[in-house]
Amino acid sequence: MDVPALVARLESFPDAVEALLRGLDLDAFRWRPADGGWSALEIAGHLLAEERDDFRPRLALLLRDPAAPWAPLDAEAAVTVGRFQELDPAATLAAFRAERAASVAWLRTLDAPRWDHARATRHDGPLHAGDLLASWAAHDARHLGQLAKRLHGLAARAGAPFSVRYAG
Repeated sequence: MDVPALVARLESFPDAVEALLRGLDLDAFRWRPADGGWSALEIAGHLLAEERDDFRPRLALLLRDPAAPWAPLDAEAAVTVGRFQELDPAATLAAFRAERAASVAWLRTLDAPRWDHARATRHDGPLHAGDLLASWAAHDARHLGQLAKRLHGLAARAGAPFSVRYAG
């Protein structure tokens, strides 16, 4: 596993998110697609919540004690319960950047972590600490794609009544 590459990817992700979302007004941040997907603001709130409540604390616990139970987490419900749609975009992005910086700093302090530490899962076999680290970076990429889709939708909305079909 290329830990430095994964950590570097985690470190640069807030820059990518902010570059994509730069210049959006509050209406654009809160716009949801007709299919019921999350708004860009809800995605940003989700990224912040996952940083605080999921990846960093769960990886830390898995490395420390693979048998320790994890606190329950419902990422879908958190968007509604946490009222992410009502968050301030600038404050949310700043908080995400700060939490991610703390995560990266913590990852860089790990001395010979046991990436093979694992815990049982209900569905797909053991989840290793290395799986969790790689999934953290993949989770970022997944939401980067989701944000790009929101920008596509916003372009279509702004271009109406004309089409964005030429974009591919």
